[in-house]
Amino acid sequence: MHDGPSPPQRALRIVFLNWRDTRNPEGGGSEVYVESVARGLADAGHDVTVFCAAHANAPAEEVRDGVRYRRAGSKLGVYHRGRTLLRRGDLGQPDVVVDVQNGIPFLAPWATDAPVVVLVHHVHREQWPVVYDPVRARVGWWLESRLAPWVFRASRYVAVSAATRDELVGVGVPAAAIAVVHNGSEDVPDVGVPRADHPRILVLGRLVPHKRVEHVLRAAAVLRHRVPDLRVAVVGDGWWADELAAEARRLGVDDLVQFTGFVDEDRKHAELARAWVLALPSLKEGWGLVVMEAARHGVPSVAYRDAGGVAEAIVDGETGILVDGDEDAYAAALGRLLTDHALRERMGARAAERAREFSWQTTADRFAEVLAQALTDGPGHRRRVIGRIPVGRVRPAHLHHSDEADPHVDPSGSEEPAGHGSERAGSSGRDSA
Repeated sequence: MHDGPSPPQRALRIVFLNWRDTRNPEGGGSEVYVESVARGLADAGHDVTVFCAAHANAPAEEVRDGVRYRRAGSKLGVYHRGRTLLRRGDLGQPDVVVDVQNGIPFLAPWATDAPVVVLVHHVHREQWPVVYDPVRARVGWWLESRLAPWVFRASRYVAVSAATRDELVGVGVPAAAIAVVHNGSEDVPDVGVPRADHPRILVLGRLVPHKRVEHVLRAAAVLRHRVPDLRVAVVGDGWWADELAAEARRLGVDDLVQFTGFVDEDRKHAELARAWVLALPSLKEGWGLVVMEAARHGVPSVAYRDAGGVAEAIVDGETGILVDGDEDAYAAALGRLLTDHALRERMGARAAERAREFSWQTTADRFAEVLAQALTDGPGHRRRVIGRIPVGRVRPAHLHHSDEADPHVDPSGSEEPAGHGSERAGSSGRDSA
């Protein structure tokens, strides 16, 4: 927290390069983080542009909440397209660029002389072999663990959790180059929906293999005999959805599992309000944004302790349960919360209390400090400890315009990075770093 705003600073032109946005049906928690920070920076008077892939749910260019959105390039080609537009000046002449590395980086230093800050939700060592064949998995891991640290060797980093910071240090990024800036959380709308009158598990996220929704389906097959009237809501969409529906049928739980697909923000909050417990069985999360979204509704969470940043988002035994072990232990933890009403109510209340300690304004302010520090680094900068530099409010900056260019396919792009931090289920409808 800050004691108060510092004197006004000059307005900065800031460009975020992110693979997707929240209006993209495949967007997730990374997009919530980026757009919340971008909105906070724009509110402070900075000129902010977010570049991301084109999709059918949004125009090629729009201004929303004071932030300009530029969309170009396909799911495969967004990285090459972003570098091309940045190099040509079609994204303006930024003072600083934020390269959002969701497994695959944009490699912005190859396209601009402006300082580059790298935002990482988590490192994808475990996800690459889950999503891809051995050859592409090795290439992806080499790109993330070897090439990217070398390209960004003069850049500062933002990690969304201490766990992610430690992972970055593990691939050669000096600790002094990394600032930890946690996710925020928002006040929940009054949706007028009461808690369900029957036990209800909520899964909120993109439906991809490394989210391991199968663990919840298999837990439901066990718990249905112990927890009368059990229901499971799987809120989200993704390319693994058909496989999950087939698994539910195979397990004989399709009668108690509802796959909602994409939902809007109101429906997301209604599902959160109905839930008794949030299940987050992901292989890895940078933070676990859905944990805080659920917490705001007084809903405790169950996750695996070794899944990265969720061990920071969840206070074990207070705001939820962190599981050590296998799927049997995971099912047992879900069953415990579903059947112990006093425990569940106590954890839900503590979760809501803790979630209020995190705000997107604080996140944006801290992120602004890192951007300000990056601007003070000279051309010969070798990473030093990042200091806290209050930015405060700035004079409003004029939003720049540029023409839209045709999509271009990146010949080196992967179909989809191995995943990112938390996921969301809001306007993207599927999930939440």
